[in-house]
Amino acid sequence: MERACVVTLKTICRIAAAIVAMAIGNQAHAQSSVQMYGIVDTWVGIQKYPSKSVSWQEGGGGLSTSFWGFGGKEDLAGGYKAIFAIEGFFRPQNGAYGSFNGDPLFSRNAYVGLSTPAGTITLGRQSSPLYLQACQFNPFYASFTFSPTIVQMYAGLGTYPAYKTDQGLVGGTAWSNAIQYATPEFHGLSGHAMYAFGDSGTDNGSKQYSMQASYRNGGFAAGGVYQYANFNSTAGDLNSLIKGFHSQSAAQLAASYEFSVAKLYGEYTYMNNDVINKAFHVNMFVGGMTIAIGTSRILASYAYSRDSGGLNQTRQTASLGYDYPLSKRTDLYAVYMSDRFAGMSSGETAGVGIRARF
Repeated sequence: MERACVVTLKTICRIAAAIVAMAIGNQAHAQSSVQMYGIVDTWVGIQKYPSKSVSWQEGGGGLSTSFWGFGGKEDLAGGYKAIFAIEGFFRPQNGAYGSFNGDPLFSRNAYVGLSTPAGTITLGRQSSPLYLQACQFNPFYASFTFSPTIVQMYAGLGTYPAYKTDQGLVGGTAWSNAIQYATPEFHGLSGHAMYAFGDSGTDNGSKQYSMQASYRNGGFAAGGVYQYANFNSTAGDLNSLIKGFHSQSAAQLAASYEFSVAKLYGEYTYMNNDVINKAFHVNMFVGGMTIAIGTSRILASYAYSRDSGGLNQTRQTASLGYDYPLSKRTDLYAVYMSDRFAGMSSGETAGVGIRARF
């Protein structure tokens, strides 16, 4: 009887020790986590830039620019967490890194930060608040191929790649040497502030900064953002784009409303450009919607831009697409986009593609 009790006690101790070890392991796992994620998106079809001829091609980003990344967090207790993200765009059609030649290896994000009850601070290369808001409030999100919003805002300034235009934003979609503060969400309200330094200690005049606020309540969402830039993707003057170009300020108001089977989007963007001996501005209006048909979606968007005091151009871009999910991670899509500059022959892009998330 005594021996049986001893055996039972030993067994209980072993079980207790195993439970404690398991609890410690689970706690450690919960306190620190790292994951790999990304998107692979490729499309094939025709593309014609304004005033140019039609060409067949395979592209590396139809509805989404392909990217891969690692992200993680560590629970420091008391509501504090250390966070990081390392992400890079790539082109699956040829295996090259970056969304274009000259893009850095970790072109999407490369930051480390601290999350606290009073907000989150991050340092490093980070997606700009204006870019993220512009993506959020249009049906085609971040598509550089088919989104009228993104095509006009980020694929427009200078000569890209065959037509002359002074419309569009400087500074790119991600800012290097950046520090950002994000507020906690409070009754649907949240905000961000970001500042990007120059590339060296002598570049005190080379800077970018942005402030953004957003609000959500049920199916309604709205956002406002302002940014200023006086250098492009690298510190220095903007003469490589437009001679005498010193700086640019931009502001955007956006809103969306989601119904049971449809979602409406609207954006207004104002861009003011400071050039030697003159200044000119661009007004841009965007409207769009998505309609659910079962698990698939119809996407439609239209953007209109008009500059004043520059090249005096108008630009109209419209897209219509269909997105069909094969699973939670993979979808097929077909999209047509028309792109028209005043005084030029129309451009157009049409294609079908497949997108996989991991």
